[in-house]
Amino acid sequence: MIVECLESEGVTHVFGIPGEENIRLVEALSASSIEYVLTRHEQGASFMAEVYGRLTGRAGVCSATLGPGAINLLLGVADATTNSTPLVALSAQVGMGRSYKESHQGVDLVSMFAPVTKWSALVATPAAVPEMIRKAFKLAQTERPGAVYLAVPEDVESAAAPAGTGPLHINTPRPDDPSAAQVERAAEILRSARNPILLAGHGVARSDASDAVRRFAESLGIPVATTFHGKGVLPDDHPLALGAVGFMRHDYVNFGFDRADAIVAVGYELQEFDPVRINPRGDTRIIHIHRFPAEVDTHYDVAVGLHADIGRSLDALAAAVAGGQRTSAGGERIRELLSAELNRGRTDDRFPLAPARIVADTRTALQRNDVVLVDTGALKMWMARLYPTYEPNTCLISNGLSTMGWSLPGAIAAKIARPEANVLVATGDGAFLMNSQEIETALRIGTPMVILVWVDNAYGLISWKMDLEIGHHMDTNFTNPDFVAYAESFGATGYRITAADQLLPVLREALEADTVSVIACPVDYSANSALIASLGELDESLS
Repeated sequence: MIVECLESEGVTHVFGIPGEENIRLVEALSASSIEYVLTRHEQGASFMAEVYGRLTGRAGVCSATLGPGAINLLLGVADATTNSTPLVALSAQVGMGRSYKESHQGVDLVSMFAPVTKWSALVATPAAVPEMIRKAFKLAQTERPGAVYLAVPEDVESAAAPAGTGPLHINTPRPDDPSAAQVERAAEILRSARNPILLAGHGVARSDASDAVRRFAESLGIPVATTFHGKGVLPDDHPLALGAVGFMRHDYVNFGFDRADAIVAVGYELQEFDPVRINPRGDTRIIHIHRFPAEVDTHYDVAVGLHADIGRSLDALAAAVAGGQRTSAGGERIRELLSAELNRGRTDDRFPLAPARIVADTRTALQRNDVVLVDTGALKMWMARLYPTYEPNTCLISNGLSTMGWSLPGAIAAKIARPEANVLVATGDGAFLMNSQEIETALRIGTPMVILVWVDNAYGLISWKMDLEIGHHMDTNFTNPDFVAYAESFGATGYRITAADQLLPVLREALEADTVSVIACPVDYSANSALIASLGELDESLS
């Protein structure tokens, strides 16, 4: 019955590792239309489910046994919730006959998952399965999306399903229109604003509202900045695009907010980055456009909220402000600064490679609709700032929980969800070894990808932060294996970069190969402090 309900929800893949207590579920999956993807760690399974959910809009599903198996799912589940991504996690649990007492592998999993999910519950009887599975997917996939966890006791799993029961009917809510009164209130703010700016967040990509953002920006001449999660919802080569905001220091894009007297925040959620970075005095008027109200924050004091379908809200607001075409000041200069920095990197021949050189060559090697997954670390700052992105969900970044080690397993799900696209993992050496065992999974199930490892033999972002805050760093350095030999031990292809001009041709060769490739690319992070110094010399005049 569980598998029939999953099929009814449109589930095509379940990622996980079987255990003694859920063997009947795995057997039922094997006889169904759903593909069971055996992983090498439950944490990897949870990241695969998360990325599948992010790219498809349908809840990704991961599965584990009880106790340690379920606990290993916890990180990806939390990552999904903080990244507003639909996910359903299923695990076994001790039988009801021993759940009330000290028992082998028995821990309170429902309580453990509760703080990081939209709903965490125990399937205490077979008769509850249809309702609980339907509720799980409804909650996971409804704005605001997130993770749901269900524990299935081993004796419930092995019990017979009640006769005559089956999956519940699925109702899909239709898009809703915004309040006309709220639209008019928002229009009044925009009519009086001299320098409005639009901030596009993750919700724009989830709501498939990129075209509406473009129409709105073009009709009113308003420049558009994105969050890290929102990269690509307006192409970075669009004349109104300002780039991504969220860097740990005052970046070029922030200057657009410095002069703004109104912020149209579309699909933005506060966990993407602290709003103090764009509204430090808390006095800029904010129009919040999303499916749900904003979180309360001193620096995000909403003047007007439009809580409806994002695309319809934008179109209605644009119509209400008809004739408000303006020319945005400063946007061109911001784009010039970002472009100049990337172009300087493109011709930087130092070895180890400059971060901007790696970003530039990565962008050159990939097509506009190819997918890059950027892991957490110093490289995330460089990729988020400089990597031009042209379509939603083609540059994936975890900026809710900012988890390390998610990108490699996530790339497997990305290739399943987007088989027509090349998939590239950009990861630091620290994050790479956290889930590198999933190389075997990728090879076994035939999901080719390129894994570009930025090698600095350290936890580079922490070193960077220590240098900024206390003037030096400690306890962040480590040694690495021979990454080429390591890749080859799995049966993957390994490459070692020994000069700057090798990276681009190697990337192209690896992307054309129908296998998993690992590229070890040494990086010179002395550019980190140089970047901070150069940003500190700029002011909002951009002169």
